[in-house]
Formats: sequence, structure tokens, C-alpha cells
Amino acid sequence: MRILHTSDWHLGRQFHNVSLIDEQRKALEEIIEYIMHHDVDVLVIAGDIYDRSVPPTSAVELMNNFVNRVCGELNLPVIMIPGNHDGAERLGFGSLQMKSAGLHILSSFESMLEPITLESKVGKFDFYGIPYSDPEVVRHRFNQPVSTHDEAHELLAKCIKERFRPNHRNILICHCFVDGAMESASERPLSIGGVDRVSHEHFSDFDYVALGHLHQPQMKGKEYIRYSGSLMKYSFSEQHHRKGMTLVEFDESGQPLIEHINLTAARDMRIIEGEMEQILADGKADPLNEDFLLIRLMDQHAILNPMEKLRAVYPNVLHLEKPGMLIGVEQNMADAKLSRSELDMFKDFFTEAQGCSLSEEQGSAISNIIDQLNR
Repeated sequence: MRILHTSDWHLGRQFHNVSLIDEQRKALEEIIEYIMHHDVDVLVIAGDIYDRSVPPTSAVELMNNFVNRVCGELNLPVIMIPGNHDGAERLGFGSLQMKSAGLHILSSFESMLEPITLESKVGKFDFYGIPYSDPEVVRHRFNQPVSTHDEAHELLAKCIKERFRPNHRNILICHCFVDGAMESASERPLSIGGVDRVSHEHFSDFDYVALGHLHQPQMKGKEYIRYSGSLMKYSFSEQHHRKGMTLVEFDESGQPLIEHINLTAARDMRIIEGEMEQILADGKADPLNEDFLLIRLMDQHAILNPMEKLRAVYPNVLHLEKPGMLIGVEQNMADAKLSRSELDMFKDFFTEAQGCSLSEEQGSAISNIIDQLNR
């Protein structure tokens, strides 16, 4: 049994007001290519298929095309759950009818308790999915004193484990924040104050746990309790992440063999730091100048139209920071005094704008104007 585990696609997401739909389309093409050329028995998507509960048309069309190709053309079953970004009811529309086509959407507590059973050469596998739900929803549905995410998942996992069948291996799909795992800047908090953390111990009786929500590939607690990570990078804090999928293979021994499969982004997400002159020189020879960039300028003087100059060599600069301008400035800005005068700063501006220095006469005129303003 070979399970391909992925999560956190966030289809329809925008980053700094730039649509990522083309990059997401390329990533999904890579997944399809992998499925076409490797033996895979089932694709598991552990939530956050869309970036918001009412996704844009382009995202729905992209997902529709993906499902048609994977389930319809490649005859590969797909099992998914909603994440905290998805609207569970919308995602689960028509799920009963889609089962016969190989698309299994476990979006309700009723579907959570009815496993999807797949047979293989090494036995039968039951796939259970816990749809993302706030603790108050679980408390209302099961009429139990649940107040935290941890208590909610302990109860839901217990309900599922009561359904375990002899000689079946059990796979759990869950969208949550396992305590102690590493988070990223692009994840929407599930709650305030750290009460969204869930203990991995609730999942230790399963044979594999396909997690979603955290965007960095990682395991937590047990080797078989894993986050596949997001489809692609969704913040500059993720610049060093290895985005991809998790391939899980079960043989007769019953122990899963787990492998990370890299996905190659159409455009990477990078941070470049340095002075303007050097960055512009490097950009002219950079073969990856189409990447999405955050630029940190270390120049300590004012620069006219820095974004325009940077985008001449790096067209996808999305964010600009100027920490160089803060070097030497005291943290307590209320009491701090600039070491440079207004005249010195205007001279920098004039030189940048005109390409030459102020003449003595011009300098005198500006000094008089500054004196008048100060008075």
C-alpha cells in the first residue's frame, strides 16, 4: 500500500496582492506527473484545500480539473478533509455521490466514523478523517465537556478507535496543531493563547497519521505522525523549507517506509540583503531573477524610487525593508536625535534625484528655507 500524503494547498491564495494561482497550477501538475510515473494507491489531502471558505472561481476550476484527471483519468482514489481555511459544508457538497467516482470528502462527524476501506496485497486499510472543528462545535455535537482543541481531539480520536476492526490497518487524516511542532508565519492561528495545541499521544494507536495545518514538513512524537507541509512557500519565513509531499509505503512487516518527495516551485521565495548598487549588479546576472523577493536594503542614505530600480532587474520584488536607515538610531525614538541635519538629508535626496551635488548657492538657499521653517 503506497499512500501519497499532501496538505495545505491554499488554492486561490494571494501573496502581497499577487495571485499565486499559476504557481499552484504548476505544483499540481507535478503531483499528477508523479502519480503517472509511480505506483500510488491513494492520494490523501489533509485540509486547507482552498485559502478561504468561499474560494475564487479560478481556484475551484483548478481543483475541478485536478480531480477530473486524478480520479477520472488515472482512476486513483482521493481522500480529503476540510481544514480551518475551508468551508466544511461547501467542500462536502455532493460528497455522497462523488464516492463512486473515487473522491472521498470526509467533512462531517458522520463521515468521520465511517472509514474508507482500501484493499491491497498487504491487507486492508481503513482511512478515517477528522474534519477541522472548533472545540465548541465538538462540545455541542457530542454533548461532552470539551473546552480546548486538545480535549476535542482526544474525544474524536477515542470515538474513531472504538471503530477499529481486527486485522485492519488504520490511517488517520487530521488538521490540527500538534504540540511542540514548528510553525510558520503564513499559518492562520486556530485560537489565541496557545490553547490550540494537541497532544500527539491521542494518535499513537494509528498506523499512520497524515497531518495538515503546519506548513513545514516534519514529524512529531512518533515517526509515523507527520505533516507533509504546504504545497508551496506562502511566506518569506519559509524560504528554506523543502516543500513537497510525503510518500508512505506499507509492506508485510506493517512498518511504514516514509519518504519526502520534493516539489519544484515555478518561482522560489527568497530574501536578499545588501546595498542597492551590489543588488542591482547581482540581479543582472541572476538566472533566478523571476523569483518572489523580499529585499532588505542596508544603505544608510535615502534612495529615490528604490522599488522601481529593483524591479528593473528583479520584476517580482514584493516587499522592501530598509534596516540600513535605522543603523545607529536609538531604540527610544521619542528621545532620539538624528545624527544628520535636515540639510545633510536634503543633500542626499538632491544628489539621488539630480545625479549631481548641490551648488554653494543652492545649499545656502535651502539652509535659509530650513531656518525659516524651524523658526
